Amino acid sequence: MRAALALAVPALALVIVAACGPPARATATATTATAATGGESASATAAPAGGVPSPASVGPPSSAPAAASVSSQQNPSAAGSEVVLTQAVAASVASLDLGRMNDHLLALAAVESRDPRHPGHAKAVAYIREQLEALTYRGWRIESLRTVYQGIPLESIFATIDPAPGARAPNGVAQQPPPPVGERGWVMLAAHYDSTATRTAGWRPSVDPAPGADDNATGTAALLEIQRALSDLRAEGRLGQRVVLAFFDGEELFFKGSAAYLATLPRPAPYAAVLNIDMVGFNPLADRLDLIWYTDGSAALRDRVVATNAKYQIGIAPLNLQFAADGNTILDAAPFGLAGIPSIALVERYGSADATYPGNPAFHTPNDTPAGVTNRRLWLKAARLTLATALEMVVRDPRPSVR
Repeated sequence: MRAALALAVPALALVIVAACGPPARATATATTATAATGGESASATAAPAGGVPSPASVGPPSSAPAAASVSSQQNPSAAGSEVVLTQAVAASVASLDLGRMNDHLLALAAVESRDPRHPGHAKAVAYIREQLEALTYRGWRIESLRTVYQGIPLESIFATIDPAPGARAPNGVAQQPPPPVGERGWVMLAAHYDSTATRTAGWRPSVDPAPGADDNATGTAALLEIQRALSDLRAEGRLGQRVVLAFFDGEELFFKGSAAYLATLPRPAPYAAVLNIDMVGFNPLADRLDLIWYTDGSAALRDRVVATNAKYQIGIAPLNLQFAADGNTILDAAPFGLAGIPSIALVERYGSADATYPGNPAFHTPNDTPAGVTNRRLWLKAARLTLATALEMVVRDPRPSVR
């Protein structure tokens, strides 16, 4: 996450490398969405620095489905399917494991720096690809998009999964086949993995540390855990649309990796939604997030995130809505949202400190270490909200018939 931006994207040298298969702060208008907290206090004490709370201290999201719509009440089959889908989403969200997320965060911070000019960057790339490629046997395709910005090599990494053909239910009964993946409707979950320490005087990007634990090993680790959850859904025949996990490079250079990827997409773009998770592990005051959205084209996605937080009782409170009118909001959602693709970003705070967020003093310094990721509960809730929102758009009922 950065504090200022010139939106112009310079000419970029693009090379797609496939593995295991084909393919100044923003001035914002802020409002607050009040959502159910699932019985958890938004001001509850955060987990100890560097610690992982017990499952009881985090608690699973509610698996109770929301009230059926009028049309569902009039159509018992539709109502039954709605309950099945809601339960599938709730179970997947509850499966996210904070311990595994923490393991990823520790590994990413241990490379010392993920600035693309630092030797640790290559180690981070190797780690991310190793984790992603470990699940290619479950249907994932891993690709890299390599670009160059002002002589600095960048590498964004993509993991793509499509619905599973021929999936069978646990009782062995063949399920209804998923629809073919088309040229529209894809969903992207995105996080940047590069890091910086530019707020430290005299910091040298090629040699000095920038562990970037909160910004943004938290988001990167969340996506790596989400990959496992999506793998399980696909195996159950419940995935109904293509999902892409994007690990962007160069966000700290004013989102150069995501802008480069956008430039490769056809028009209209194939994505129905882009969900960006960035810097979500620090807040001693509240389990709050900012929800950044772009143009009227992102308003429906914004509303879906708010509704999902309430429906599954994720417990983000407050969830502050911020409209980003231009690219001065340095997040990887920005180039997509400003291009008219429905896009949002979830961040612990974008802007000045307020009554629910004191500011993170380690931001963009060598002190952004795993010990500073003190609100592990918020981190897990951010991952859950990201996954639940995506699944609301892509999960399907694979049963041959709903009676």
